[in-house]
Formats: sequence, C-alpha cells, structure tokens
Amino acid sequence: MPKAEKKAYLHDTHRLCDPAQTLAAVRPHLAGMGITRIANLTGLDRVGLPTVMVTRPNSRSVAVSLGKGLTLEAAQASGVMEAIETWHAERVTLPLRLASFQDLQKDALVADVERLPRVTGTGFNPQRRMLWIEGTDLATDKSHWLPYEMVDTDYTSPPCGGQGAFPRTTNGLASGNNLAEATCHAICELIERDAITLWHHAPAGPRVDPAAIDDPRCRVAMDRFAAAGLQAGVWDITSDIGVAAFHCMICETGSRPGHIGIGSGCHPDRNIALLRSLTEAAQTRLTYISGARDDLDPEEFTPSASAERAEYVRSLLTRTKAVARLQDCPSFSSTSFEEDRAWLLRRLRAAGMQQVLIVDLSRRDLGISVVRAVIPGLEAPHDDPDFIPGGRASRTAEASI
Repeated sequence: MPKAEKKAYLHDTHRLCDPAQTLAAVRPHLAGMGITRIANLTGLDRVGLPTVMVTRPNSRSVAVSLGKGLTLEAAQASGVMEAIETWHAERVTLPLRLASFQDLQKDALVADVERLPRVTGTGFNPQRRMLWIEGTDLATDKSHWLPYEMVDTDYTSPPCGGQGAFPRTTNGLASGNNLAEATCHAICELIERDAITLWHHAPAGPRVDPAAIDDPRCRVAMDRFAAAGLQAGVWDITSDIGVAAFHCMICETGSRPGHIGIGSGCHPDRNIALLRSLTEAAQTRLTYISGARDDLDPEEFTPSASAERAEYVRSLLTRTKAVARLQDCPSFSSTSFEEDRAWLLRRLRAAGMQQVLIVDLSRRDLGISVVRAVIPGLEAPHDDPDFIPGGRASRTAEASI
C-alpha cells in the first residue's frame, strides 16, 4: 500500500497541493479535453467571492462548469477539475459486461441493487440483460459490478445498454490530485446530497446562530454577504451519518427583487463544510446572474420565477430561528486523505451503509485521478426531475408527520 501523502493545502478546502500546482499539472491537458476558456465571473455580482466558469463547447453533458473558492486560483482549480471529471465520465474506457443481474450474481459480487436509488418511468428487471462496470467496494476491498448507466455521463444518447432504472447524474463524480483525495471528495458529495434530500423531507429546523461562526474564513464570506446587503441563512443538515453538512441560502433584503443563491457543503472538518456551503451559495447566485449554464430552464429567469424563489427563501428565514450551535456539529480533522477515507467509511458503516463502491475512471496517460462513487442506501438529489424517495427519505417524511 502506498505511503499516505500529507495534505499541503487547507485554506478553503483540503487538497494535496496548492491550487496553482494543480492548475500547472492539468493545464497541458485542457485543450485535448475541449476546455476553451476559464472566465472570471466574480465582478458580475457585488458579493466578491471568487467564482469562475469553465467552458467545454463540445461537452457530452453540460458545456459550462463552475468553480468557487476564497481566491481566484482556488476557484479556477475548482472549476477546471469539475470540467475534467465530467470529460472522463463521458468517455469511459473500462471493460463492461453484458449480463442480467440474475446471471451476474452467480459468479461475481454485485452492487446491492435493491438499495440503489430509482427513477420514475421504469422498473428494474433482474432478468433483463444490461451493461455493468466493475468497481471496488472500499468496505471489503473486493471487486463489485454496478450498473453502467450510473457511471456514464454521455447524455448525447439514451443510456447505453441500460434499463433507465437508475439515475444518470454526476452525483458522486469527483477528481483530485491522487486517488484518495478524489475518493474523499466523491464520498462527501454523496453524503451531502443524501443529507439535503432528508432535510427537504422534514420541517426545516433552526438556523445556525451567525454569532457562533468564529472561523475567520467563514466570517469573510458572511461579512461579504452582509456588506452586499443580502440576507443569509445557514442550516446544519448533518444526517445520522455524522459527517458535517450545511445548507446556505442568500437573497436580497426586504422585498427587493433579485437572484437568490443556494449552496451546500459536506466535509469531515465542519468549518470547511460550512465554508463550502457559503461559497456555493455565492456561486449559484452568479450562475443565475451570468446565465452561463446550459442546463438551466429559461423559465427560471422570468420575473415571476425569480420572485417565487426569493419569497421561498425569505419565508424560510422568517419561519426559522437562528439558535442552532455550530459547535454541536461533529468535526474531524486529519493530515491525510487516507485517514479521512477511513473515518468516512466508519461513519457510513455505523449508519448501515454496507457497500461503498468506487469506479476508478483515471486515465494513466493523463495522471489525473477521477472516480465515481456509488453508495447503495443513500438518497439521490431530491430536485432531480425523475426522483423517487428511497427508504431513508420515506422514513424521514413519516417521522415528521
């Protein structure tokens, strides 16, 4: 087993190296991946938290990726790595296997399909042949096969060799400076999306008391919102898994019109999780202001839609009190991603997640680590148009009645 490398960058997220080093390492590959431009969007809004857009015109999914951070270089690295990971997932080169679930499980280990998220419109037929891709279960270090349609993100055609029974999203897709870093980012994203879905299936609890936010980096973001005349609310959405997760919403004060911002973040270190939710809220607001993303419905830019979203956020801020203590949220800090990964696996196992499946999509000739994580039992994003609540969301909703 390779020796664990120490994290060298701990500012607005955790990475093995400084964003400038990451950008220098990937820059020679950008043109080959179709990345044509890295544009600074920060000045389009008055908040001032660095946000960039990365364009990839011939993308097979979305043509624009967004990146955020406390510095412009951090935002550039964030956006570029998002574009790179989707490029990898659009061009999967790993071997595939055509078989029915019923036949496959006779001679191979397979993902727990009963606990995978489902979508509306079709059911899963265990007797029907489909394409499967091989991954590794981090809980046992054994190979497992999982539905290829949950890994591939080439949206220019229908699911290749799939049944259309499972979500085709980028949820759990992540990149990094090494495999452990990418894996931790992917796992945290799945835990984050699960936490948001559970939060939306229960009445909103109290907001985090802003006076209790003492991390200087988070204070910078909060102070920028206040200076820009925006209302901000943060909710602790940490689930039973026990990995810090937060949800942030920002909107114009009073009844002024304008775009809202919604962001979420999940990380073993609660201050990093909180900061990621704040910077993502600023990024989302700039996404609407710039109109850069090609996956946004034009209806979302109508005055009535903007007013409806703003009213939703203001209503939520009015209905909830800012009395939750940030210090009550769990936190874990380590010097390496290997330690983070081991801790995340323990938290998932304690919450009943028996499989943590990782598909390594990295290209050896590029030297960039990209993985797709799938964790049977966790919920899919609640705002997907074909979302079906799984067991965790259904139990949460029933408990809140």
